[in-house]
Amino acid sequence: MLHFPQQIKNVMSASTKLSTSVKALCYLAEKYPDPKTSKEIAKSIDVNASKLRQLLSLLSKNEIIDSRQGINGGFQLKKDPNKIHLQKIYCAVEERKAFHLDVSNLHKRPTDKSTIFNNYFLNLFSDVQIDIENKMRKITLSSIMKQLEIESINQPNIKTKKVKKR
Repeated sequence: MLHFPQQIKNVMSASTKLSTSVKALCYLAEKYPDPKTSKEIAKSIDVNASKLRQLLSLLSKNEIIDSRQGINGGFQLKKDPNKIHLQKIYCAVEERKAFHLDVSNLHKRPTDKSTIFNNYFLNLFSDVQIDIENKMRKITLSSIMKQLEIESINQPNIKTKKVKKR
């Protein structure tokens, strides 16, 4: 008989990091070229400003947005929404894959059957992960905005550029 520990039940936990990041990026696209503070963004998309700052930091490190300090500082898109793919956002903010199975502690004494099952699910989850990321590569921030009827008056002016940090 196979016993599945509690860890298996948590395999597909959904994260709000991706959706929160997309909301913030859509807001920045709407307000481009005006930089917005984390407090302004958080209020607009109704999320905790502290948690949002963590995501904005990751998006900045991955060159999706720029961060400027000072009186006129804030965050703004670094690229045109047509060039920001959902997969890039996902990889920037997610610590682990959508389908994750930690088999290192599932059994103290792995049996042949448990090893076969673990390998099956590891391969399955790996394939599903690849499919998910390939689909996300086809979805741009611009297409999300269009589908949700979010417009940016200045959107066509967004160009890939390097903003000087102060």
